[in-house]
Amino acid sequence: MKRQESTGKMLWKLFRATFLLSAFTFGGGFVIVSLMKKKFVEELQWLEEDEMLDITAIAQSSPGPIPVNASVILGYRMYGVVGSLVAVLGTILPPMIILSLISVFYAQFRSNRVIALALQVMRAGVAAVIFDVVINLARNVVSTRRKVYIILMAAAFVAKVFFGVDAMLLILFCLGVGLLDLALQAYHRRKAVAP
Repeated sequence: MKRQESTGKMLWKLFRATFLLSAFTFGGGFVIVSLMKKKFVEELQWLEEDEMLDITAIAQSSPGPIPVNASVILGYRMYGVVGSLVAVLGTILPPMIILSLISVFYAQFRSNRVIALALQVMRAGVAAVIFDVVINLARNVVSTRRKVYIILMAAAFVAKVFFGVDAMLLILFCLGVGLLDLALQAYHRRKAVAP
């Protein structure tokens, strides 16, 4: 019985954390992923830094909204299918509630100068948070000290920014290089062990 209570409390904590993150995050998936890292890695210490980086990569390369994808993985990592459902519910409820209210008062919101100004100011904050995400992800890649990953990161950045290469192509290419690198590492380990 005590196990169920602690699981129930943890599921409530997971729901509350994802609900609050989703309710007070503006600017899309990259912003909420950064805040998820701060919440679940640094504050609650439910995940390691590498796990959050993996969750971010999978969430970005999977179809659908990044926050929902990240919540599915995070919830599953914590408490299986039930954890996924709880985390997704916590993530999707705030936007559904907020958008439902906005749709009712859409005409008033559209013509209100104060709301228009608030939205413009929030864009600056969103840009700062996205920049923070980029710096943190780049720092994590550099900390691996793997030349292949560092060169791949720089090449993907140049390809996207200067040549406008589609993000999905970059993700698939990086995935291919990562799988090839993994296969080469496995081959070298087997070769080193073989007599």
